[in-house]
Amino acid sequence: LAPQLVKKTIDEYLKPLVIGEDPFDYAYIWEKMYRRTHAWGRRGLGMVAISAIDIAIWDILGKLTNKPVFKLLGGRTKEKIPVYASKLYSQPIKDLQNEAEKYKKQGFKMFKMRFGWGPKDGPEGMRKNIELVEAVREVIGDDTDLMLECYMGWNLDYSKRMIPKLVKFNPRWLEEPVIADDIHGYAELNNMNAIPISGGEHEFNLFGFKQLLDLKAVSYIQYDNNRVGGFTIAQKINALAEAYQVPVIPHAGQMHNYHLTMSNFNCPISEFFPVHDVEIGNELFYYIFEGDPAPIDGMIDLDDNVPGLGLKITDKYKSEFKIIE
Repeated sequence: LAPQLVKKTIDEYLKPLVIGEDPFDYAYIWEKMYRRTHAWGRRGLGMVAISAIDIAIWDILGKLTNKPVFKLLGGRTKEKIPVYASKLYSQPIKDLQNEAEKYKKQGFKMFKMRFGWGPKDGPEGMRKNIELVEAVREVIGDDTDLMLECYMGWNLDYSKRMIPKLVKFNPRWLEEPVIADDIHGYAELNNMNAIPISGGEHEFNLFGFKQLLDLKAVSYIQYDNNRVGGFTIAQKINALAEAYQVPVIPHAGQMHNYHLTMSNFNCPISEFFPVHDVEIGNELFYYIFEGDPAPIDGMIDLDDNVPGLGLKITDKYKSEFKIIE
């Protein structure tokens, strides 16, 4: 449903605002879209629609100038982008360890895993969560980074009880432990100074990130370029976060985020999803586009000679989808 609503928003509201404009006037175009839809579009689907157009505009700018987008944003700030394997889900312990071992053999040095139990599961669920983390850490060793993802499945009380149990595993961060709107909950957890708290995947505008930073609610910002307004606003969030010395690690990887990581010193690493099966909601990235770089020894690179985002539309799976005109 969400893609259909975004398409309808673009077709009926945003398209008339941008047709005929000069793509090099991207700042004006963005502000025009934002202010015309402000009453209902500054978060959620409205901002996703604005993001889609802004990302497309930067792709156009790259192709007009024959430059990759990261060259327009600031250029190459790192030789290659270190990426973490983000595919460890709650499953039987031996299967989880085998998968972690596979990624380690592929050269990954950073790993993210998800929890399977939350507040409703009580002390038994806590024990099972700890067993999962312990199993992964046993396989990947101590000289690697381990990130822990909650996807807003916990609450403040449960998080405060779990965090002391997780400290011994030295996680790089604990991601989205509470619901996204509970910024004071994030701040309380982050200011425990036990495990760095990360978030921002479900924040949609510049002002929301300012609140997170003002409250010292997160130690890592994880916006998604296709949710916060596109490159035009992502760069502002990058500058804001850098002023607070809070690193930015965009959510979900993929090319619309890799160009930001490559072009910003304050974006040290990126997320990468090793693909076994395509998750619901991510079909477009894997079935419609081609051009995403493959990691080698836990690193990806962007081509200096491929203009724009570096993506092409493939017809390989076209027959499996219904095209809505």
